[in-house]
Amino acid sequence: MTDTARRIIRLNYGFQLLFNLLWWMPVFYAYQKAAGLSDGQIFGIQSIYYVAFCLLEIPTGLIADRIGTRNCLRAGAVVMTAANLAPVVSASYTGFLVHFLAIAAGRSLTSGAASAYLYDGLRAERCDEHYLRAEGTARALGLAAKVLCWPLVGPLMALAHPAPYVLSAVSAAGSLVCALLLPRLAGAEAGAETGRGGGGRRGGAFLRDAGTALRCVASSPWLALVMVQGVAVFTLSRICQVNLFQPILLDHGIGEASHGGVLAAMTVAEAVASARPQWLSRRLPPVAWVSVLSLALAGALAAMALGGPWTVVVLLCLFAAATGFAFPVQRKLVNDAIPAHAPRATLLSVESIVDRAVCALAAIAAGAYLSAGHLDALLWHSALATAVLLGVFQLLLRSGVVDRSGRGGNRAMPSQAGGRAGVGTASAGVGDGAPDPADAGTGTLGETGREGALEPDQAARRPRTT
Repeated sequence: MTDTARRIIRLNYGFQLLFNLLWWMPVFYAYQKAAGLSDGQIFGIQSIYYVAFCLLEIPTGLIADRIGTRNCLRAGAVVMTAANLAPVVSASYTGFLVHFLAIAAGRSLTSGAASAYLYDGLRAERCDEHYLRAEGTARALGLAAKVLCWPLVGPLMALAHPAPYVLSAVSAAGSLVCALLLPRLAGAEAGAETGRGGGGRRGGAFLRDAGTALRCVASSPWLALVMVQGVAVFTLSRICQVNLFQPILLDHGIGEASHGGVLAAMTVAEAVASARPQWLSRRLPPVAWVSVLSLALAGALAAMALGGPWTVVVLLCLFAAATGFAFPVQRKLVNDAIPAHAPRATLLSVESIVDRAVCALAAIAAGAYLSAGHLDALLWHSALATAVLLGVFQLLLRSGVVDRSGRGGNRAMPSQAGGRAGVGTASAGVGDGAPDPADAGTGTLGETGREGALEPDQAARRPRTT
């Protein structure tokens, strides 16, 4: 590799690690409860957060096109630093609402921009064969940092109550330093200048892509069905690992000081499973594996209502491992179902928006259950709803109503097959309330090889991730 390529990769490692190092993640529920917020308020904020992320996901892609990915990373780091300081300034409902809205803005600004900058930078240095390894290593380093840091949150919070949020702000400020040191990419910056000069043309292209994506979903029942199947995995994993993680532990008498260690163990379990989807037997097709793993998630949730403290910890780790296996397989299914020459990045954004919209509704329901003191009922009903959804999915699949013959668009799209998630991305990391930009993992299920070249006006927004 050239010196510039090494610099880009190292600074990308630093940016993604520090930007995603949210020290407050293991304790944010207990922190808000201590600040006087009710369960309804806490989960209401989470619902608003998911909606905000949905609304910001695609528009921030246009911003990246217009100002360049490097500037978008800098803007996102600034917003994230301020977001993490909001609860320190005001530990109230308003303060936490502002905090999560700013988190949504900061993460959507960098969603995909980091991967796009890395891809374009290595391609400019003719080192693009190192892209997948660099992306995967960035994810591994980020997870390792969380495993090391999260167990320290409880003791640090005992010494200084706002410490988790202050340390998160310091980490985000460190990511800003990395973004400021990133070298300028002449081709990408020129593309951004073109975007600034032709906003009307870019806006028209964006609307055309959005319309094409919606027509593609409407005309491809198999694609729509695969997306719906993924809603179960995404919603269960996000609601359990983020929203219900602390209430479940507290309900079983596991104190806040241990939450960081449990979350670290879950992160390790998910990371290992995400990197090893080949461990799944080939006797079942990928679509069947997603259903089986979804049922495993539902079963683990239901069992948490019956087990003791140690049983719950084990079940949470098994839940995280099942999530790790399911996400890359589901992502490959969606990529395979997208027809050739369809706007892949926009379709993957549509899938993300659907997932988060359902999460917004689920967060409201979870808040209502917890406010009424019905945590066990929530776990059982979530498992039952998942089983019903998968039953309907299997009936449609076996009835022959859905034609899967046109789903293999991936093979015919050398330049867009990676989409905004790279080649076969792994799942979002455990428990941040939003998927990390660094959470695009390495290739899965045999997807390897270099991605094709992009048109100049596509380069800045290509690997758009959620």
